[in-house]
Amino acid sequence: MSVMLEQNLACPDSSPKPIKARLVDYLVLAKVRQALGFARCQMSFYGAAPIAAEVELFFLGLNLRLYSAYGLSESSGIQFLSGTSNYRLRSSGKLVPGCQVKLVNQDADGAGEICLWGRSIFMGYLNKEDKTCECIDADGWLHTGDIGRLDADGFLYITGRIKELIITAGGENVSPVPIEDAVRKELPIINCAMLIGDQRKFLSMLLTLKCILDPDTFEPTDHLTEQAVEFCQQVGSTATTISKIVGTRDEAVYRAIEEGIQRVNRKAVARAHHIQKWAVLERDFSISGGELGPTMKLKRGVVLEKYKAIIDSFYQEQSK
Repeated sequence: MSVMLEQNLACPDSSPKPIKARLVDYLVLAKVRQALGFARCQMSFYGAAPIAAEVELFFLGLNLRLYSAYGLSESSGIQFLSGTSNYRLRSSGKLVPGCQVKLVNQDADGAGEICLWGRSIFMGYLNKEDKTCECIDADGWLHTGDIGRLDADGFLYITGRIKELIITAGGENVSPVPIEDAVRKELPIINCAMLIGDQRKFLSMLLTLKCILDPDTFEPTDHLTEQAVEFCQQVGSTATTISKIVGTRDEAVYRAIEEGIQRVNRKAVARAHHIQKWAVLERDFSISGGELGPTMKLKRGVVLEKYKAIIDSFYQEQSK
């Protein structure tokens, strides 16, 4: 898989691959795809929610690209689409014919609210003029509420939602998703990371650890996944459960997490984007717990309310 992953990352388009990669695909990967039920799969698409980078890289290693599509009900479907000739990792592809896009209120990195225009944009919500005016401006542009950026070649990258945008007490705008993704990438033991800091003096974060799901109920258990256990061993811990790590504040694991967060902080665009406090929760987020919706989207408002005591403690300590 590493051979094919390296080749697909080096050459993301559909141009012919070197003989070594083709042999690996024919002799090994084709059998793996067959065993997984992908033998006849020609193209695969995802939408509605972001996909973990690890998942996309896994499928790339199997020589299966996961293409992305972006659109809304209000835009009558797809506005951006990736495919064999316009694929880039983590991108939603390029604008489809007949549509126009612009980004408004862009930040220093060029990310702004995605606005769409074209014949496919809806006329408005039936008998809800106030709601219509909230999302369609006087020039007919649909304000999606999504934040994204366009690269020099016109590829769209979704970076968050306006509703998710954190505005600190100092007036700094912080998009939480890139920072949360960076923490998960830096620390393989972390499953969910949620950034906090709206109207606060600094940023903090709630973390959950990767755990095994109950095969019958799909509820998170106390037992760490194989990857999480391996991480613990690498940093000098014998822990195999979440309760042992959190209950004893496992020194090796907590030190490794702090070091990982500091590495993320060093890459931040400004000090206001630094994570200054964090806590590991005793249980992973789940649908039954209320933290995740049916499409596995993080319900930030629920998390803020459910773990209010922990969050408040971050800032009470600061004020003492």
